[in-house]
Amino acid sequence: MIEKIFGKFQRRKKRRPFSTWQIELTTRCPLLCKMCIRSESTEWQYQDMPLEDFKNILPYLKDVETVVLEGWGESLLHKDLTECIRLVKNEGTQVGFVTSGMGLTENRVSELIEAGIDFVGFSIAGTTTETHDAIRVNSHLPEVLDAIRLFQEEKKRRGLLRPKMHLIFLMVKDNIHEVPSVPSFTKEAGLEEVILTNICHTINLWQETQRVFIWENAVNQYDEILKQVEINARKLHIRLKKPSLSVIDVPVCAENPFGSLYISAEGEVSPCVYLYPPLPSPFKRIFCEKEYLTEKVTFGNVFSDSFSAIWSCSNYEAFRNRFHERKKAYRDLYFSLWDSPRLKNAQENVLPEPPEPCKTCHKILGI
Repeated sequence: MIEKIFGKFQRRKKRRPFSTWQIELTTRCPLLCKMCIRSESTEWQYQDMPLEDFKNILPYLKDVETVVLEGWGESLLHKDLTECIRLVKNEGTQVGFVTSGMGLTENRVSELIEAGIDFVGFSIAGTTTETHDAIRVNSHLPEVLDAIRLFQEEKKRRGLLRPKMHLIFLMVKDNIHEVPSVPSFTKEAGLEEVILTNICHTINLWQETQRVFIWENAVNQYDEILKQVEINARKLHIRLKKPSLSVIDVPVCAENPFGSLYISAEGEVSPCVYLYPPLPSPFKRIFCEKEYLTEKVTFGNVFSDSFSAIWSCSNYEAFRNRFHERKKAYRDLYFSLWDSPRLKNAQENVLPEPPEPCKTCHKILGI
């Protein structure tokens, strides 16, 4: 998902080996969002990435198209965020982050733009203050809109087109009725793009009962709502990205382990943010209505090991090879369906299993 969201910011010139690196600056956050896995944890590991450690990553960024300075926390809380943006830009890499916008001031916005930030995503969970504030607890929708306004005013004052800004709207049952109005809300906020997302890591009853996607490859009761939001977005010329609300066959999840990765605040390199939360290992997941304990996944620490050694280690290669096998099987299946009309049901052909920690992740179901 992180690659899909920020893919448009990647350079159009010669492609670099990696599309997106997600680098976590902090695990601290002032919000208490109901959909966050921190919502009921007493063992959350609060930490910030020291600037000197962050500098150790810079030599590797010449091979990366886009850096997202975001993890399990609010990046605006990191005291060196502006300097980190400036350092990434010096490597010729696109950079930005996702935020609640809490606490942004004119001076802070000016500093971020001066540093060269390329994109900012603003997270919301409702088009009304009542709905948004009830889900993203401690966040206030008017403050999010004020943060967007501050960026727009500073861009206009400087005569700049960047940073590009977009909304990220998390869909749950408590706000699904407001989804059709998301395009008009986006337009009124002065933005041109919105990304709808599913709650993909559930750990408690509220989160599990709030998901709007289903486990089956079947018609979903909310499909009509997404059709309507698409119509509304086209009418208003709003770019819209949306997930599937039912299971689909995907050989490789949206996190794309071939071209993307995640670096935690402590420097651990993992294929994605969902495999290395700041919790003790193993951590809990609910998947297909069952609870699972999943071990955190790291293939090395970029502060103590060379990245080339991490990327080429046998365990990491084996992890990626499982997805290569799935891609090949999917491709073979695709052609066989064309070549042999007798194969009416693709579900009869089972793809090779994904890596063990990915078996209980919603992302592998294409949702």
